[in-house]
Amino acid sequence: MQLELLGGSRLTSLGLGDDQDADGYETGFQAWEPELWKALGVELLGAAVEEPKKTDDDMKVESNFLRGTIAEGLEDTSTGALSERDTKLTKFHGIYQQDDRDLRDERKAQGLEKAFQFMVRVRVPGGISKASQWLAMDEIAEKYGSKSLKITTRQAYQLHGVLKRNLKQTIRDINKCLLDTLAACGDVNRNVMCSPNPLISEVHAEVQDFARKISAHLSPRTSAYHEIWLDDKIVAGQAVQDFEPLYGSTYLPRKFKIAIAIPPNNDVDVFAHDLGYTAIADNNGKLLGYNVSVGGGMGMTHNNKKTYPNLGQFIGFCKPDQAIDVGEKVMLVQRDYGDRSNRKHARLKYTIDDRDLDWFREEVESRLGYKLEPLKEYKFENNADRYGWTKGADGKWHFCMYIENGRVIDLPGEQIKTGLREIAKVHKGDFRLTPNQHLILGNIAEQDKEQIEQLLKKYKLDNLKFTGIRMNSMSCVALPTCGLAMAESERYLPTLVSKLEIIIEECGLREDAITIRMTGCPNGCARPYVAEIACVGKALGTYNLYLGGGFYGQRLNKLYKENLKEDDILKELKPMLNRYAKERNDGERFGDFVIRMGYIKATKYGKDFHEL
Repeated sequence: MQLELLGGSRLTSLGLGDDQDADGYETGFQAWEPELWKALGVELLGAAVEEPKKTDDDMKVESNFLRGTIAEGLEDTSTGALSERDTKLTKFHGIYQQDDRDLRDERKAQGLEKAFQFMVRVRVPGGISKASQWLAMDEIAEKYGSKSLKITTRQAYQLHGVLKRNLKQTIRDINKCLLDTLAACGDVNRNVMCSPNPLISEVHAEVQDFARKISAHLSPRTSAYHEIWLDDKIVAGQAVQDFEPLYGSTYLPRKFKIAIAIPPNNDVDVFAHDLGYTAIADNNGKLLGYNVSVGGGMGMTHNNKKTYPNLGQFIGFCKPDQAIDVGEKVMLVQRDYGDRSNRKHARLKYTIDDRDLDWFREEVESRLGYKLEPLKEYKFENNADRYGWTKGADGKWHFCMYIENGRVIDLPGEQIKTGLREIAKVHKGDFRLTPNQHLILGNIAEQDKEQIEQLLKKYKLDNLKFTGIRMNSMSCVALPTCGLAMAESERYLPTLVSKLEIIIEECGLREDAITIRMTGCPNGCARPYVAEIACVGKALGTYNLYLGGGFYGQRLNKLYKENLKEDDILKELKPMLNRYAKERNDGERFGDFVIRMGYIKATKYGKDFHEL
């Protein structure tokens, strides 16, 4: 500016990058650099020196409907890995390439490649599988995985530690038991969640059937999955051209998640997903339809205020026979208007926030050809599982057991995997994976209940004598397998809870249900941002502490303090819990209490998440 005052001419405007953009200053710099060269009279030097990087959409289009070179990569025995581009495609097939991060330094010192392995996720719409399927998954985990099964926070099975040479047989065996992995990951609609053990049990069968049908309706139609994993008949080149009637060749901008809740229980955290259905029943237990919410999502990036978690907002009510059509149109609006230039800004929550909810509703209704009806009254009371024995309206029994962080494994004194295997051999009902990573033995006839009770007791699977905070705890996998993890989660949360339990017992809060969740990174797989207490990993042993989420998933929590070690977390929570025990109102939840006492401000929608 001083040079301008002295008569100088400005070559070009000052280039300003935005550190909140996904690539930092690069976006601004790339637009500014050619203008500088042009002003200097050497425009040719500023012309595209480098070819633009190929986008994920380019990769999808060039993959010939998710084929890529996956088949060739599986045959390459010189490495335990697949190519980077193929690892993006395998996500659509339900497969993530990972490595054992505990072994990285050791293998690097030995001059070896990373200990590559694969995580395989199995879709289970509504979380319900047969006893025979449980036995099959148990055997597959034993033969090809890490000998443990993981029940995910979205009611799916996960296998860890599968080696590349065993991938194809693993997928084949999964499909033999009539389960599959297609669309368990990737930029498509993923596993559809549904309350597995609602109070209104008359409605469950109908809603569960809807979960299966909408999952099938929104599944990709590519034959690549069948060719690569099941048939061994790979079609070379472009000889066969698939057709994706809903997705097209670029599929969705990002992942798309659906959950169905049956009040008064919100165990699926229905507002934490791109599309939510809240079932509405009359006083006789007849399903009337669904309140439809859109724009939820948990993922964010540390220190980037342009990213944030969000809760879904209602756009109206639909009847049962309209529900699949509504879901399709919501997804198609996101397909056509979602941001394909920035994957950190590509979820439905940003599509809606960049415009507004009224615009989105009108766009959906224009494609439907009719208006959604006004919302129906409903009430949520919690987002926890219903532990222990419950009896349905049909006279069948269900038993919900506690499985810490969803890890089904045999440990000294804890034969969880063996016990469930023995139960599956005689159980005539189903196995229901819960949204909180636990397990329900469903549809047990009165005459079979005693036998199941004896097996539960034998293997100590009937133990529910845990504190309220432990029974409402949840974590993602994180280290050592997740490539995104910045800190421990599944391996550490039980230790932190044990130390919190000392405080809890001293305060007289043993039976109080307080939700606590932990993730190893800010992507939010354990839905931490709706928890009353959440620890989100920043670095090894270091977490951001969030407080004040709604007990039934109706409110986001808020960042309380950053970069806390274990001692710091306990130091911050101890006086709060003591005060809560003494000063809470009748029936007041911990999340409500910390807001009333002024520890944090209430947050309902993501746009306000970063406001202090």
